[in-house]
Amino acid sequence: MSMEQLFLLTMPGVAYIDPSAVTYVIQAVAGVVIALGAAFTIFRHKIFAFFKGKKKTEETEEAIEFKKVEEEK
Repeated sequence: MSMEQLFLLTMPGVAYIDPSAVTYVIQAVAGVVIALGAAFTIFRHKIFAFFKGKKKTEETEEAIEFKKVEEEK
């Protein structure tokens, strides 16, 4: 069967897409895009940290400064 015969023998589809169904599709696509963006950002930071050579413990120790508290007499 050729493509021309296939198109001639098909019947037009009559369907109604509810606006709420489109909203669900948009929400699902937005959720996937946000999740992929978050995963990409997390892995990008891990890859950069690996090549930079810093460990998490070094970063946290540099960020935390311990100050001596003197008691008032």
